[in-house]
Amino acid sequence: MDALPETLAPSPPAGGWLIETRDLSRHYPSGEGVVKALDGVDTTIAPGEFVAAMGPSGSGKSTFLNLIGCLDQPTRGTYRLAGEDVSRLPPDRLAELRGRKIGFVFQSFHLLPRSDALTNVAMPLMYRGVPRRIRRDRAVMALERVGLGQRIHHTPSQLSGGQQQRVAIARALATGPELLLADEPTGALDSRTGLEIMALFQALNRAGVSILCVTHDADVAAFAGRTLRFRDGKLFEDTRYPPVDAAAMLGVPFA
Repeated sequence: MDALPETLAPSPPAGGWLIETRDLSRHYPSGEGVVKALDGVDTTIAPGEFVAAMGPSGSGKSTFLNLIGCLDQPTRGTYRLAGEDVSRLPPDRLAELRGRKIGFVFQSFHLLPRSDALTNVAMPLMYRGVPRRIRRDRAVMALERVGLGQRIHHTPSQLSGGQQQRVAIARALATGPELLLADEPTGALDSRTGLEIMALFQALNRAGVSILCVTHDADVAAFAGRTLRFRDGKLFEDTRYPPVDAAAMLGVPFA
C-alpha cells in the first residue's frame, strides 16, 4: 500500500507528539493462519487534537483504540505515548500508565447503579489511593465541568441517558488524563442528546483536552476536525477539515 501523502505527516510540535506509532500491528492466530486485525499503521497525533477513527466492522479501528489505550500490546511495531515507548511494557506498568495518562468513555456508561454521580466519578481516584477529601473535591470539579454540579448526589436511575454519559465523561476527566479515548460515545443516545455530548467534547477540546473518538457515524466524525479511516487492518486515509460546530447546531450557547 502506498504511503500516506507527506502533507499529512507534519513536523513534530515543540513539545513532541502525544501519540506516535510506527508499523503498529496486532495479529491473531486463527485456524486458517493469521488474522491481521491491525497491520503496519504509521501515524502521529499532536497534543490538543480531536481525532475520529472510522471504518466498517473488522476494519481495525477498535484494535487501534485498544492499543492506544494500553488495553492490549502490539504484535509488531512501536507506540509512543507522550514520548514514552509503551509497546513492550509489562501488564502492571500498562495498568499504571492507563490510570495516569488515559481516560475512557464508552457507549455503555458502566456506572455503579446504586452509587451517586459523585461516588462514580471518584472511584478511579480511590483505586489510585488519592485521599478521600482530595478525590471528593476533584470529582465535584469534574462534574461541574460537564454541567452536573447540581446532580452530584443523583444515582444513574435518576439521570437521563445524556446525563449518565456526562457522569462517565467526568469520571474519565477526574484523573487529569493527557488523552481522552471515546468508543462510540453517542451510540446509546438519541440524536439531540448525542449532539449535546459532542458539543461537550468540543468544549473540552478547546480547553486543551486531547480526544480520540472511534465512531461508525460520519456525522459524529465531522465534529472532530481530523479523521483516520481504517480498512482491512490498515490506515488508508488521514484527512483534516474544519470541524462542524455542535453548539451552533444546538442553536444555543454551550460551554
